[in-house]
Amino acid sequence: MSPLQIDIIGYVASALIVLSLSMTSIVRLRIVSTLGALTMTTYGVLLHAIPVIITNIAVLGLNLWFLRKEFSGDKDLRAVRIEPDSPFLRDFLLVHAADVEKTWSTSVTGPPGNFAVFVTREGVPTGLLVGEQEGDVLRMRFDYVLAEYRDSGIGPWLFSRGAGIFRQAGIKRITVAANSQQDHYLSLVGFRREGDDFVIDL
Repeated sequence: MSPLQIDIIGYVASALIVLSLSMTSIVRLRIVSTLGALTMTTYGVLLHAIPVIITNIAVLGLNLWFLRKEFSGDKDLRAVRIEPDSPFLRDFLLVHAADVEKTWSTSVTGPPGNFAVFVTREGVPTGLLVGEQEGDVLRMRFDYVLAEYRDSGIGPWLFSRGAGIFRQAGIKRITVAANSQQDHYLSLVGFRREGDDFVIDL
């Protein structure tokens, strides 16, 4: 292999590592960083640079360990109800209003509804579902997840293993207006289309 080709591999590896640091999603960061470490290890082997090889094998191992944790479902996720007039909820919505409105095409101004649930991961709030409960039906306004956790399976967990939080409140069905931005996500987490709504039975 020519010196130029080896240099190109090094530049590609460096670009991948820099790109990984720009990722918002933790999962995407780890995946791109893994590719960067793998490419940089190859670069080190071609140069016979032992420190480069050792460092990037270590980075590769750490990334794979964290990715295994992400995809194994071995995460400390919990669903916690919170009062709709809670100062913490108001502050959370204020801080993330622009992102909620961008991802769900809905305004977060005004009362959030009479039902709100935070999803926490290892004690840290990572997502928020807000809606209006009428009898055994919850009309969901939005199911928001922080950008860094959107590839971590928060939504699928909430509507499957975490669905007990809804049943405890007497909710048997969740409905939400069809939203072209979220149709794929809603189908992915178990909702089905009924007219102008998506619904899921618990």
